[in-house]
Amino acid sequence: MKNDNAIEIRHLTKEYRSFCLEDINLMVPKGTILGLIGENGAGKSTTIKCILNLVRCNGGEIQVLGLDHRAQEREVKARTAVVFDECPFHETLTPAMVGKVLSGACPDWDEARYAALLREFELPEDKIVKEFSRGMKMKLSIAAALARNPQVLLLDEATSGLDPVARDSILEKLMDFVSDGERSVLLSSHITSDLEKAADYVAYLHKGKLLLQGEKDELLADFGRLACTHAELDGVDSAFLVGVRKSQFQCEALIRRKREFQRLYPKLAVDPVDLEDIMVFTVRGEEA
Repeated sequence: MKNDNAIEIRHLTKEYRSFCLEDINLMVPKGTILGLIGENGAGKSTTIKCILNLVRCNGGEIQVLGLDHRAQEREVKARTAVVFDECPFHETLTPAMVGKVLSGACPDWDEARYAALLREFELPEDKIVKEFSRGMKMKLSIAAALARNPQVLLLDEATSGLDPVARDSILEKLMDFVSDGERSVLLSSHITSDLEKAADYVAYLHKGKLLLQGEKDELLADFGRLACTHAELDGVDSAFLVGVRKSQFQCEALIRRKREFQRLYPKLAVDPVDLEDIMVFTVRGEEA
């Protein structure tokens, strides 16, 4: 494997009794944010846990910063920070106590940055975690992760408990985090509007399979939403159709290769799409 990607996943398989993460190939280039989207149970958290070797893979290969995630697990974890959807800190700790614990455990801990983030997030240093709201707990987790000065940051639904203003602040920090071209973020989220703002790349997991991945702007430019009659839809080459929703009088479809489609069907109107459209209609494609 080459070293120009922060994370490289090849043919990853993880089998459970009722679920299988199947032959996942995923790359996170250095200096970028990859948004991992998918419904609950799609395999997003399992993928992140496999990267960290928190669960054993059944097959495949994972490298982080050119290091094998198993054979060099200690070094991988020293250079990686993770924020899950639940705060990991004991409820009786205060942010000040969390800082003292992590400063002794993390060689690259930046106390000044941690203190600045606590102030910016308006987190009282002497208030115990038990008294924090969900949003405050997530802010504390993110502040602690950034203060470790990692090279790779993994976030699993970490923005889901935050209000829009707080999410916007976090996204700006993530974009600043990767701006040196060396550090990278893998961000799983249900909030597709966040990924549209911050992500450079997008990967879509559905029922353990990677249905779609690529540069975000290219994906959004390649797809379009078609609204037409049943008769007009019948005249469209099915190779363009990803997913279709039909009502009594009208059809909606997600189409790919938008420029080619518009050249072949100039009389049919095609509207822009967002990531949520792509998610919904790609799954509908199984039914179309």
